Amino acid sequence: MTDKPVTLAVIVGAHGVTGEVRLKLFGEGVESLKRYTGFTVAGRSLTLKSVRPGPNGAVARFAEIGDRSAAEALRGTELTVPRSALPPLAEGEYYHADLIGLPCTSSEGEALGAIVAVENFGAGDIVEVERPTGKRFMAPMHAVTLEDDRAVIDSVFAQ
Repeated sequence: MTDKPVTLAVIVGAHGVTGEVRLKLFGEGVESLKRYTGFTVAGRSLTLKSVRPGPNGAVARFAEIGDRSAAEALRGTELTVPRSALPPLAEGEYYHADLIGLPCTSSEGEALGAIVAVENFGAGDIVEVERPTGKRFMAPMHAVTLEDDRAVIDSVFAQ
């Protein structure tokens, strides 16, 4: 596994005049950000001083952002951490970031393409696979077996 950057939030704008930023979260709430002291943002490091729930996400203060102009300049930038900084997973758990780009084969050995998205519409995770032709199909996560370097999808779901 590479130590690729994983996006945990994106800065959506300034909050107030003292340099706080509004965040759209991609993890499991504000608490999930508190375990990290620093993030990579637009090629530089930012040190997290505080984070709290905010309108539609969170509000954060970083040591390096001192005013509204600096906060606004970062609108649209992603807060990332290296994959190795994420907490370890229990058996049967996975990070969506680890699945994206993973090559897929059917349980009969047919090359299917690669996972391009992981969705959840309320009944569990669904992987979206793009075939080499550009066509896509979806399969429920319960029909997917994860191996070190690929995902194997039950042939019943590999349409």
